Amino acid sequence: MTFHAPRPARVGDVAEDFAKGVRMRAVAIGCLALGLCSCREPALEFAPPDQRAPLEKYKAPAARVINMDDPDAPRSFVRDILSFTAANWRWTEQRPAVRVRVRDSGELKYVIDFAVPEITLRDTGPVTIAFTVNDHVLDRVRYATAGQRHFEKTVPPGWVEVNKDAIAGAEIDKMWVSKEDGQRFGFILVRIGLTR
Repeated sequence: MTFHAPRPARVGDVAEDFAKGVRMRAVAIGCLALGLCSCREPALEFAPPDQRAPLEKYKAPAARVINMDDPDAPRSFVRDILSFTAANWRWTEQRPAVRVRVRDSGELKYVIDFAVPEITLRDTGPVTIAFTVNDHVLDRVRYATAGQRHFEKTVPPGWVEVNKDAIAGAEIDKMWVSKEDGQRFGFILVRIGLTR
């Protein structure tokens, strides 16, 4: 049997062994640190948020009343409603009208809020306004005094169709002409349309 004497340690071998040991310890400490960092409290559990009601239960309005101060009101204008607005109203010309979508076959009412200004009545005298739905005259009313007015009346069956546009309008018999610029005015409109 041959016996070999251990080789004497060299300085390079000792430094190399030391460096390996330091690296091994650094890797072990790094793994331990990562392991400790990954420990955390379990996530809290929450109930799912309330769900929206199904759209089948949503009922769209039967129609719409157009307020003159609505930002999207001009999209519904058909004719004779002037573009400038003051607070919540607009001047009209002779035959103002709006377009509204009818979504229900139930009983609808024509609704309008307006004003007959004193300045116009002084020059025109009493005025008559016809209230219309799809060019059918719903009623005619004579106004001899100035002031705010409200008119509401049930629309007869057959005048409007479901899922189609209806035209709600009015027509004043006498226009007032401004002496300053010749502009012709009818009355002051606050809101108009169809509702339940």
